[in-house]
Amino acid sequence: MPIAADRILYEDDHLLAVNKRSGELVVRGKGEVGKLPLLDFLKKDYPGLRTLHRLDFDTSGVVLFAKSKQATDRIITSAFAGWHKRYHALVMGRMERSSGAIRTPLPARGRGTVPAETQYLVLERFVNSSYIEAEPLTGRHHQIRLHFAGIKHPLALDREYGHGKFNQLFTQELGFRKFFLHAITLELPHPITGQKLRIEAPLPEQFKSVLKVLRKVGRE
Repeated sequence: MPIAADRILYEDDHLLAVNKRSGELVVRGKGEVGKLPLLDFLKKDYPGLRTLHRLDFDTSGVVLFAKSKQATDRIITSAFAGWHKRYHALVMGRMERSSGAIRTPLPARGRGTVPAETQYLVLERFVNSSYIEAEPLTGRHHQIRLHFAGIKHPLALDREYGHGKFNQLFTQELGFRKFFLHAITLELPHPITGQKLRIEAPLPEQFKSVLKVLRKVGRE
C-alpha cells in the first residue's frame, strides 16, 4: 500500500519530502522494529531512495529523501550548505525572553564536547509553558531537547531530559503523554537546479489539540 498522498510534501525527479509522524522510525536501528521504518516502507514505491537526514522517533515533520544518486552526491559534497530547519515545540515554563540563541556546547558522540547553537522565538506563552520556534544552526544529537533542558525550559513531556514532576502534572491535567517537537519547515537550494525550496509540514492534530487546550486555560 503506497504512502498516503497527503503525507507527500514535495516530489520531483530527484527529491521526495514526507511528513513523518511521531512514533515512526526513519531508518532501521539496532533494536527490534515494531513496524516498518519509513525508509523501508517508501522503498516499495521508490526502490533507489536514499536517506538525507533523520528525525527522532517521537519527533514529527519534514523528512527529505533523495531519489537520485546525483542529488545525494551534490548535497553531501556541499555539506548541506544553505539548509535551514525550523521546529515548533512546547517547553516547560514561561520563557521571559521573546527571542534569543543558546550556544552551550554539547557532548560529542565520542569524547568531549562540540560547539552548538540554537536560535529561538517565543510564539505564545501559557500559564506554565511556552510555544516556541527553534532553528538549530548546528546538527548535534538531540540538540533542541538538550539546549532547552540546559536553560531550565525542557520540552514538556520529554521523559529523557525533562522535568519529572512537571511532566506528571501535565499528563494528569491535560491527558497528553508524548513530547511535542515538530520539524515544521525545511529550506534548501535544490541540489540540481539551485532553486530555493521551502517545504512545510502542517502541525499534527495532537499538537493543535494541546495548543487549543492551553489557550483555553490561559495565556499572556
